[in-house]
Amino acid sequence: MAEPVERPSTEPPGTPGGGIAARLGVRGGVNDWQFTAVSAVVGLALAAGAVLAAGPWDSGQRKAERDRAVAAEGTGGVHHDGGDPEGPAPAPSAPAVLAALSTGTGPKDAPAGATRDLRAVLEPLLENDALGTRRAAVVIDTATGKRLYGKGADAPMTPASTVKIATTVAALGALGPAHRIPTTVRASDDLRTVTLVGGGDPTLDKAALRALATGTARALKTGKAPSVRLRYDASAYSGPTHHPIGPNENIAPMSALMLNEGRQDDSTKGPATRTEDPAGDAARAFAGYLKDAGVTTKGAPAPGRPAKTSRTVATHLSAPLSGLVERALTNSDNDIAEALARQTAIAAGQPADFTGGRRAVTAGLKKLGLPLKGVNIADGSGLNREDKVTAALLAGLLARAADPAHPELRAVLTGLPVAGFSGTLSSRYTSEAGGTGFIRAKTGTLTGVNSLAGTVVDTQGRLLSFAFLASGTTAPTEAQKALDKLATALGAGKR
Repeated sequence: MAEPVERPSTEPPGTPGGGIAARLGVRGGVNDWQFTAVSAVVGLALAAGAVLAAGPWDSGQRKAERDRAVAAEGTGGVHHDGGDPEGPAPAPSAPAVLAALSTGTGPKDAPAGATRDLRAVLEPLLENDALGTRRAAVVIDTATGKRLYGKGADAPMTPASTVKIATTVAALGALGPAHRIPTTVRASDDLRTVTLVGGGDPTLDKAALRALATGTARALKTGKAPSVRLRYDASAYSGPTHHPIGPNENIAPMSALMLNEGRQDDSTKGPATRTEDPAGDAARAFAGYLKDAGVTTKGAPAPGRPAKTSRTVATHLSAPLSGLVERALTNSDNDIAEALARQTAIAAGQPADFTGGRRAVTAGLKKLGLPLKGVNIADGSGLNREDKVTAALLAGLLARAADPAHPELRAVLTGLPVAGFSGTLSSRYTSEAGGTGFIRAKTGTLTGVNSLAGTVVDTQGRLLSFAFLASGTTAPTEAQKALDKLATALGAGKR
């Protein structure tokens, strides 16, 4: 049976530090980026007019969050789904954070963040039986890199989908946030054979494929070739076609050429029936668009590589890697995550398969100087139970993403779902408003495994990264609530 995974709902750092800070490479001084990040979260939490928060609304994720916030006012015509017309309530700590942002210090009546005993705050919550038989927790002040709390910090545990944090950090580090994945069409010298070449973009959609066909037809008509043989090439990937979890509606077969993640419906996220022939389906759809553009194909499309002398006649580029990372994290998109692992492998000169992805992602993490003892990156998505990471690694990766020395990793933070608003957290933190809009976190769910790793703003306006891992859980909903209370407690909100 399929493993239960996140089922996303509708979308939408400073003082100088030493020790761990030096290991993390965090710079001292007031960090403007932290204020930008906090402002973005505050804008979502207040949601009634303050939606134009600082930070670039330059991707689908940014637009989705803004639309969701506007929808909370009951105007604008978006996401009116019959829920609470007033939207999620702002977190109780909102005034404290706003005061911290405006004065550079926490309000007088806020708990003293530097002297808060996180053991007293977190350990009673970690004793919750809903968290199963094993649990681990780490909290880091992202401005200094200082570990504020750790329990089982270095114990390797199954992370489920929180492993996507590692995958996306490695991909951004290897390729950069502006990288785009190409899908091309190549034509033979005589223009009688065209080959649709997949570069590994799982988000290729019908509009993009139609545009490729139009561009191809234009080039072919110039050479007066109204009829062609059509080939398709998915050789950029190698290794097993299926994820070890097997045929599953949470992930398509591995292919460098696919249309809309191999989905058999019009969905763009969540579980769906998947094709067993992603490349062939994409090629057949391309043939239809060629015909619409006035070019017929001889026989059915067949697999094959383009001749070395062929030339590119049409190209489609995916969204920037930063956008793909955001989508992968917000919606816990398994197909994109696996594609990012393979793109990382290709960039590292490794085979584009599960083994190559594991090696390349691990090498990428090693460059950041973070603890990797006992860590095993078995896949990019977290569906594989052989994945093992530590809470120290996950929280450390998020601290790295908040480090101004690593702006290339920013999309890892901006892609995290917002509590009560977006992605896999849109239906959580809605009954208890303490963390609504202030917590951003990647969720993880497999049978007996629940995890949460992200960031939260405390009452002093500090951005904290955290990772909570639990295994041996028997009641997923109760385990999620227990994890949510842990994250909420870090912000000193309602708990």
